[in-house]
Amino acid sequence: QVQLVESGGGSVQAGGSLRLSCANSRDIRNDDCVGWFRQAPGKERERVATFYPKRGTTYYDDSVKGRFTISLDIAKNTVSLQMNSLKPDDSAMYYCAADDRGDGCPSAHVNYRYWGQGTQVTVSS
Repeated sequence: QVQLVESGGGSVQAGGSLRLSCANSRDIRNDDCVGWFRQAPGKERERVATFYPKRGTTYYDDSVKGRFTISLDIAKNTVSLQMNSLKPDDSAMYYCAADDRGDGCPSAHVNYRYWGQGTQVTVSS
C-alpha cells in the first residue's frame, strides 16, 4: 500500500513561515497527482495546492497564491509545501494527498486515493 507521511506542522505567529513535507513510500510517477489539502474545524476539506508533473501544472487556491509554493523532490519522493506570510485563516489540519489515475489533479478530495495522517498548522494573531 502507498503510504504518505507528513511533517513540519506547528504553531507560528502571523507573518511567519512553515515548510511541510510529505514522504511517499514509492516512487512518484510522472502521471501521478500530488498535493495538499487542509481542513479547519467546521469547514470542508479544501484543495490548497496540487502539482501534476506530466504537464508541469500547478494549482493554488486563491487564498494562498503568492504565499505558498508546492514542490516535488523526485530523488527523495517528497512533496513539500512552503508556506510564507502565514495568516490566522491558514490555521487548519493539512493533509498530503496523491492520486494515480493519470487524469491530472482533481479538485475534490474524494477523488484522491492516498492520504497522509495530517499535520496541524496553527497561526496566531
